[in-house]
Amino acid sequence: MTESAAHVRVIEESAAYWRVLFENPPFNIVDATIFEGLQDLLARMDASPSLRVVVFESANPDFYLAHFDLTGKTGNIMTAAGPSGLPILLDTFVRLTTSPVASIAKIRGCVRGVSSEFVLACDMRFASRENTRLGQPEVGVGLHPGGGGAERLPHLVGRGRALEIVLGADDFDGDTAERYGYVNRALPDAELDSFVDALARRIASFDRGAIAAAKNLVNQVSLPSADRLLDALSSFQTALTWTEAQQRVQALLKRGLQSDSDFELRWPAVLGTLLET
Repeated sequence: MTESAAHVRVIEESAAYWRVLFENPPFNIVDATIFEGLQDLLARMDASPSLRVVVFESANPDFYLAHFDLTGKTGNIMTAAGPSGLPILLDTFVRLTTSPVASIAKIRGCVRGVSSEFVLACDMRFASRENTRLGQPEVGVGLHPGGGGAERLPHLVGRGRALEIVLGADDFDGDTAERYGYVNRALPDAELDSFVDALARRIASFDRGAIAAAKNLVNQVSLPSADRLLDALSSFQTALTWTEAQQRVQALLKRGLQSDSDFELRWPAVLGTLLET
C-alpha cells in the first residue's frame, strides 16, 4: 500500500456508498500525501458508475484534518496542474464539488485552514456537537485563506459572519457552526455516525442521474468561479513570503505546532498574543 493510500483509505460499504477514512498520525496534518490520496480517490470515483455517495471521516477523533503542513511537506500542490487544469489544491476541491457523486463530511475534532476549505468543498457537513473545532485561522498566522474558504463561506454564512470567521481566526464549536450555517447540523456525538450513515444509505438508493442533475443545478447558483479561486491561491502564495507570516509560522512551530498534542489542540487561542510571547 502506498503512503497516500494508507492516509486516505477507502471502505466500500456498497458499490453505491463509500466511506473515506483520513489516517495520517499523529495529527492528520494535510500534506502532499493527503492530496495524492484524494487525487487517486477522485480518479476511482470517476471510474465507478455505480457510486452515489462518499462520506469523509477521520480515524482520529481529536483531529479530522488538522491544517496545512507548515514544515513545507506540501510538494507541488500549488503549482502543478490537475486534470481540470487548475493547481492540484484547487483541482481537488473543485472536482469534488462538481462530481456527480454526493460528498458528506462527518466531522469530529479539529478542522482548520485548508482542512476547513476541504469540508466547505464537500456537499454537506455534519459535526459532533461536543467534539468540533472548526475555523480559518490564517489571518492570525499572517496569511489569508487561499483554498476557497473566503470564496465559499459567504454563500453559506453571509458576509458578516464570514468576516468574523476569517478575521477572528479562532475556533468555532459545533453548535455555533450549525447556527451560522458553517455546517448543516451539529449532532450529539453518540448520534453522529448513525445519522450520517442513514442519510448516505438513503442517497445511495437514488438514481445517479438525478443526484448529478440536482447537484449541477445547485452548483450553478452557489459556486465561486475558477478565476476567483485562482486569484486567492496566487495571493496566498505571495502571503507565504511575507516576513510577518514567516515569523508567526516559526513562532507556532517553536511553541509546539505539529509536535505537541496539547498545543496542536488549542493553538488558535494564542494567535492574538503570539509575537508578544
